[in-house]
Amino acid sequence: MAEKLITTRQAAQMLGVALRTVQLWVEAGALQAWKTPGGHRRIALSSVEKMLAERARATGETQSPEPEASSQADRPTILVVEDDLDLLALYKAHIEDWLPEARVLSASNGFEGLLRIGEHKPDVILTDLSMPGMDGFKMLRTLERNGIVAHCTVIVVTALNEEDIQNNGGLPAGVVCFFKPVPFSELKKRVLAACRR
Repeated sequence: MAEKLITTRQAAQMLGVALRTVQLWVEAGALQAWKTPGGHRRIALSSVEKMLAERARATGETQSPEPEASSQADRPTILVVEDDLDLLALYKAHIEDWLPEARVLSASNGFEGLLRIGEHKPDVILTDLSMPGMDGFKMLRTLERNGIVAHCTVIVVTALNEEDIQNNGGLPAGVVCFFKPVPFSELKKRVLAACRR
């Protein structure tokens, strides 16, 4: 039996995200898609269903995702992409102390990070580089290709040294990089400045 295909618009409606977000996910390889002879994308329904199931497992969702338009746009949104759960909890505690009104989201790898970015359009992305699955380098390259790095503050905190970073292709222009141990006072300044612009 042939694979059931859907349009980009249908995928966006099922996932509760914008068309552009679906396009980003296709380009990042997160959704399986083909182009018709006329140049239109067709996305495998099974790929969309798999993403919905992964999102439900990752977030504990039992209902359909809310469309982007219903998000709380007046609150600053900060996404932390970190696979170390202890460090993730520490980041969240600090950020909630600095900005009690902020919405702090999390992802454990670059793939989940792209999902959250597409769903919530964060003001600040705080990410590690070394993570299982899609690492921070691949996530940042995907964001750079699609112009997202230019529209939000991206901060990297890593245990890698400068040579390791360069050997992995470097970081996009405009990305702020801190080295572990986490310099929380500097991080606080960057996060507050980004959320109060």
